[in-house]
Amino acid sequence: MANKNVLYAQSGGVTPVINATACGVIQTARKNRDRIGKVYAGKDGIIGILNEELIDTSHERKTDIALLRQTPGGAFGSCRFKLKSIDESRAEYERLIEVFKAHNVGYFFYNGGGDSADTAYKVSQIGDTLGFPVQCIGVPKTIDNDLPITDCSPGFGSVAKYVAVSIMEASLDVASMASSSTKVFILEVMGRHAGWIAAAGGLAQRDKNDPPHIILFPEIPLDEKAFLKKVDHAVKTHGYCSIVVSEGVKDKKGNFLADAGTRDAFGHAQLGGVAPVVAGLVRDKLGYKYHWAVSDYLQRSARHVASKTDVAQAYAMGEAAIKFALQGKTGVMPVIERTSDHPYRWRVGEAKLSRVANREKKMPRRFITTDGFGITGPARRYLEPLIRGEDYPTYDRHGLPRYVTLKNKLVDKKLPPFKP
Repeated sequence: MANKNVLYAQSGGVTPVINATACGVIQTARKNRDRIGKVYAGKDGIIGILNEELIDTSHERKTDIALLRQTPGGAFGSCRFKLKSIDESRAEYERLIEVFKAHNVGYFFYNGGGDSADTAYKVSQIGDTLGFPVQCIGVPKTIDNDLPITDCSPGFGSVAKYVAVSIMEASLDVASMASSSTKVFILEVMGRHAGWIAAAGGLAQRDKNDPPHIILFPEIPLDEKAFLKKVDHAVKTHGYCSIVVSEGVKDKKGNFLADAGTRDAFGHAQLGGVAPVVAGLVRDKLGYKYHWAVSDYLQRSARHVASKTDVAQAYAMGEAAIKFALQGKTGVMPVIERTSDHPYRWRVGEAKLSRVANREKKMPRRFITTDGFGITGPARRYLEPLIRGEDYPTYDRHGLPRYVTLKNKLVDKKLPPFKP
């Protein structure tokens, strides 16, 4: 009987290193051809699996798979699509099992955050119920760093490095012009409920007077009066004020400052941009000239300034996923365990998907200064190793990074079209 095939899929917002995880999955599977068949990838995540759009990675050259390690984006396409409970969406679960059966899939790897861990966990349960057991392994990634159990989330370290570098560089620009021009600069970063990315901006501070002078976290309701007082003090003391603000900052009533009044595919509030809201406060109350920027997709695609630690951890999660499957494990996820701060050391651990699904890890209060506008020493000790080291991509003769676009050849369909 032919060896079971692997089916890998990417989910949710991509990261600078999610393709490094894909590289780890594919390269490790290819080293175990005696026990594993082909490696398929879902086109555009689980939506592609439901539509039986499976990419056959065996058509990809070894050199191109290797280049995935240094390529941002999602090589096979991702999606925002959350499966509901088995009772509510039984037809979708049955369809997944039909696709698995049709293409001899015995291993399913879902590379995503908390919602994706929930999906992988549900699929692991339904396979047994429908008589076609599939080993389901969740593979962690999220720039928000809000997955529980794992010490950090692959993708976060590189985004953290980008934000720290960006606020450092932009602040030097502002400082040089502040005497006659812009006095306040605001950088908006991602982070709906957890302020890990905003906190990373604090790593740019090597001295207590260094920027950013203010960080706004989702965990701390905005005290408008205290905030404006701190802005004014920074301008009068340093000549300018540099601010990092998380997109999920709330007012004292618990409302997002930037709530656009809509919801995304996962049911999360769609945020419309908090930087201009904060800039409006500065303009209306203090009258200072300002500029603001939204890092948006730039922060999660900046592979050119990736953290070496993050790249290594992302690859290790893909490699571990295959090894877990070959050990007969299912309903689990590889995680990162920190074993030492000085020197920084880590290893691969294991967590049950049921303990990861739909849970968020927020910033501990002890990581945020008493006034709510900065990071503490413990936060710095946690964050700093995650941005350490450089893993620059190779560059072509035109001066641009060598990023790869795969062939992504689809397998022939064997089932009728899916009609949910």
